[in-house]
Amino acid sequence: MLTIDFQKLDIRPGFRILDAGCGTGRHICEAYRSKNVDVVGIDLNTDDLRKATDTLSAMYREDPDNRGLCIMSMADLTRLPFKDETFDLVICSEVLEHIPDNMAAIKELVRVLKPGRNLVVSVPRFLPERICWAISESYHHVQGGHIRIYKKKEFKKILEDAGARCWSIHYKHSLHTPYWWLKCLVGHKKEDSRAVNLYKRFLEWDIMEHPFLTRYLDKLLNPFIAKSVVFYLKKGY
Repeated sequence: MLTIDFQKLDIRPGFRILDAGCGTGRHICEAYRSKNVDVVGIDLNTDDLRKATDTLSAMYREDPDNRGLCIMSMADLTRLPFKDETFDLVICSEVLEHIPDNMAAIKELVRVLKPGRNLVVSVPRFLPERICWAISESYHHVQGGHIRIYKKKEFKKILEDAGARCWSIHYKHSLHTPYWWLKCLVGHKKEDSRAVNLYKRFLEWDIMEHPFLTRYLDKLLNPFIAKSVVFYLKKGY
């Protein structure tokens, strides 16, 4: 499930790409499909890093002549272990809502990016997320959970104040929003809800098959109930 639209990004051979908070690797693996790019993924979850590393290693073994370096590391986003202006593309998807010192994290994302290059950040959209918080208090009172809700205009200003100019915004995953509302209604940690599990199976089928009807419905609903909002920015003005 990709939140970021890689077709918007001009990824070229030789690029160094950072996925900050890469999780199990959905975006860093997609970036690694580009010919001869070096990718770096950081996260604090060692199990997720291991899964991402396994996938990237398999991709390298399949086509070593067209694959660059892939480096995975446990690191704190508020203190990135990289020099200034190291990367040609920085990705941070569904991470900043978890971080107490999000301002320090944003400054770090911009610091390690080369001037004129792209930063892509996604966060949960305000209204769908606010409804989750209203339905279930435990949804956001959990270790490692969401600790804030961003409003689009305010978050855009925060990103631009850090030194990046926003050139595009889009919404993603409207069909996933009812799933999270449903989970919050029955208990977001509850694993034996028939309704939740059926909806999850539907989403998994949709991700794998990409049927035209659900793609159309998703685009139709994204302006209203998209789960995520994605910001595309360029460092400098």
